Amino acid sequence: MDHQTGKYIIIAGACILAAGIIIYFFPGSVKWLGRLPGDIRVERGPVRFYFPVVTMLIISIVVTLVIQLLRRIS
Repeated sequence: MDHQTGKYIIIAGACILAAGIIIYFFPGSVKWLGRLPGDIRVERGPVRFYFPVVTMLIISIVVTLVIQLLRRIS
């Protein structure tokens, strides 16, 4: 591991910490996450299947943009 890897680990930890603080202190602020149109939800009897397609796409786009911004800055 080198200096750059350590920097990315610290940034990832800060992002996870920020997300945890938001979810803990403002639980209703991310209630929409996972319930977007396009997320697949099937409930039949005792069996439930849930696949958050659109939520995963949005998270992927946001993470990609953040990584690209970090690469340009450093």
